[in-house]
Amino acid sequence: MDTVIIGSGIAGISFAEKYRLLAPDAKITLITRENDGYYSRPLLSRGFTKNDIEQSIILKTFDKLRENRINVISGAEVTAINRNDQTIAISGSCREESLHYNKLVISQGSAAFIPPPFKPYNRLFFCLNSLADLKALRKFRQGFLNDNRKPDWAIIGGGLIGCEVASDLAVAGDNVTLFHAMGRLMERQLAEEDSVSLLKVLEDSGIKVLLNQNVQGFTKQDEKVCVKTDVATGFDGLIVACGFKPRTGLAEKAGLEIGRGIKVNQCLQTTDDAIYALGDIAELPNGKLYAYILPIRSQAFWLAGFISGQEKNEWSPPVFSTKAKVHGFEAAHPYNL
Repeated sequence: MDTVIIGSGIAGISFAEKYRLLAPDAKITLITRENDGYYSRPLLSRGFTKNDIEQSIILKTFDKLRENRINVISGAEVTAINRNDQTIAISGSCREESLHYNKLVISQGSAAFIPPPFKPYNRLFFCLNSLADLKALRKFRQGFLNDNRKPDWAIIGGGLIGCEVASDLAVAGDNVTLFHAMGRLMERQLAEEDSVSLLKVLEDSGIKVLLNQNVQGFTKQDEKVCVKTDVATGFDGLIVACGFKPRTGLAEKAGLEIGRGIKVNQCLQTTDDAIYALGDIAELPNGKLYAYILPIRSQAFWLAGFISGQEKNEWSPPVFSTKAKVHGFEAAHPYNL
């Protein structure tokens, strides 16, 4: 049986390796736009205090996966899913081809969410959603360090990622201003008391935190990027960290049912019996997207068992918790998940 996986994050790789164990004779192909290998996406936000991050973040090379008889096609993009003859179209990686599947697992994950008012200014800011993004940010930052300068950063978004990145840059010695639209930090995840505690931790690390900010856009003046609020201020670098959006475009183009993510049943099956969605791209019948490591890994292992015929029960989310990777911060209350 030909099983094809789209995406090389924790969902796709965990599924591929578990399925190889459970189905030794299966033909497994994984297509990914990445070239660097399988890496730890959660460590991206610690990418400025770890000097060797570009190497230490890699959990497994693609060649290592190939040694396990997982055919990895890297540096490639799936451009279309043809459900009628069960093929996908692939471009990149020095080739264009069509690949057949009996089972297709979509695990593309999420892209950085860019608020519509910010999109016209996309050349003025960075995002942090991939190792390629981190490499670009580190290269930009290194230019200032080579001139014995500390860069001044503006970070737009006081959610989980924005706070983590702000914290890491500040601990690395940079000047950081954090803009947040709401009246408290990480309001979706933290109790109000913990938001207050987080604010103090960030401010004590030297970060200037501006709440209730209506950021209207950005401009470039000389070598500075200005954040347009009530008072325009200039910075060396700008990072937009306003959350993530599941990559549903390919599935939608193929006619699969889409909501916030790709809609699946409790067996992670889409409206096409041969196609599954896995990880933070999969929207369960309860409307939830599970964007955390433990439930994503649980889904991957469960689906490998299900497709190999060894799992009969429906998938159910495990009990799990999370915490922000902010230097010096510990929440006193459970996170809202």
